[in-house]
Amino acid sequence: MAIEREAVVEAVVSTAAVVAFVALIVVIAVAYPTLAGQGAFALIGAIVLFVLVMAAIGYWLSGRQ
Repeated sequence: MAIEREAVVEAVVSTAAVVAFVALIVVIAVAYPTLAGQGAFALIGAIVLFVLVMAAIGYWLSGRQ
């Protein structure tokens, strides 16, 4: 079963974005152990950033030929 190159690129780019998001969540958890105040805003910011990055990746991948 051959996998198309385009499918591999989509999987790698999406996986890299998710790994970066998880790493960001870990960094926030270490920096703000109680997630109160600034930690909560950092966590919300990370989620918003992740959604925007995934939307941009989806737009970029849909435009590729």
